[in-house]
Amino acid sequence: MENKALLGIGSRVRHPAYGDGVIIALHPAAYDISFILYGIKSVGKDYEKWEIVEAIPAESEVSFSEAEKSLIKILRYYGDFNEITPLGDKWEGGTLILKPADESLKPKEMPIETFFHKIIMVRDRLRVMEQRINSSNLSDEDKVNLQQYITRIYGSLTSFNVLFKHKEDQFVGEKKS
Repeated sequence: MENKALLGIGSRVRHPAYGDGVIIALHPAAYDISFILYGIKSVGKDYEKWEIVEAIPAESEVSFSEAEKSLIKILRYYGDFNEITPLGDKWEGGTLILKPADESLKPKEMPIETFFHKIIMVRDRLRVMEQRINSSNLSDEDKVNLQQYITRIYGSLTSFNVLFKHKEDQFVGEKKS
């Protein structure tokens, strides 16, 4: 394939230094590419030393936010890298206070950012567990059963959704039918 053709969002490339990646955004002079091992990097549109694995024609010179969001969700699910999940603005600089009912005991305080980081670590580890279950040699029935437990765990964590800046980062439990 010729490297001069404008590549679209979703095109797959193999970079000599960064390895396999997917184009997630178009800019006037560069592509934003999500690489499996190196995260998101910008590469000039005139770069010629990569291999184009799958070219998808560009619909325009600019990115579409919905396409970007979809690709990021796919990359989160299949990739084993963690991006920064922002804390809601109203909580930045805040303090979490755990106050015992017994007045003789001291309350425990910690920065909300520290608590939020621990919640994100739990979420990321659940995602890795899901991936490992899905790629394991377990029977389909066992996979479904374990997946249902993980969904219930996500449901138990929905109380913490108030801390997230973006709705798409929040926990989602079992949907009521």
